[in-house]
Amino acid sequence: METEPLLVSTADGVATIVISRPARKNAITQAMWVDLAQRVNELGADDGTRVIVLRGAGADFSAGADISEFDSLRGTAESARAYEATNSAAFAALRNCLVPVVAAIRGICFGGGFGIAAACDLRIATDDAQFAVPVARLGLAYPQDAMADIVWAAGEQTARYLAYTAGRIDAQAALSAGFLLEIVEAERFDARIADIAGTIARNAPLSVRASKAAIRSALSHEAGEVALAQQFGDATFLSEDYAEGRAAFSNRRTPVFKGR
Repeated sequence: METEPLLVSTADGVATIVISRPARKNAITQAMWVDLAQRVNELGADDGTRVIVLRGAGADFSAGADISEFDSLRGTAESARAYEATNSAAFAALRNCLVPVVAAIRGICFGGGFGIAAACDLRIATDDAQFAVPVARLGLAYPQDAMADIVWAAGEQTARYLAYTAGRIDAQAALSAGFLLEIVEAERFDARIADIAGTIARNAPLSVRASKAAIRSALSHEAGEVALAQQFGDATFLSEDYAEGRAAFSNRRTPVFKGR
């Protein structure tokens, strides 16, 4: 048995979560789905966290849910619904996290792993990345909320192709669909992830939070999310960080933001 299949570290406002089951291509157990939701919720609520990076150990991002558990944990309609609820909770934690989440994708990004990536804010991959949603080969349906993430992230045509055919697309196709922000050479990948995460961490966290909420509300059109985006935007106006940003601009220096 693996110990600590989710590894968490923090430095300079950047929290990193590593899905660490490389021998199983980082397949995710039910316990890991529960743990992932909890870890993301805790990190997102921590004032010291400015951005989360989510990645897989070794050569792959994640092969998705661990199919070896399905007979015992997903063998009846009732247990399947309970299992799906743990999936959805993890996707929701990523989607609703107050800070941006960056998916750093190498190799395989399949099934639930694809859903995890779709729920993140930014997705960056190496050129060997492969993407698939193979539910049609398993006789299952993807959770509705996760499918919505895929439609928003990859577009309706790509979502339909992946779900209907259970086929794979490569990194270039994912980039063309808008699912990926960038494809980065393997030797520059870690440095590029660190650069993007570090840049986000150094920016004004209240501004970034407001922007994430505003983008989310623009996609959902839900009244509660629109109101939350307005609330977060209003909170920046009298913030210490807004004063710091103005002072730094006037004095031609780098601002130091505190999230207040």
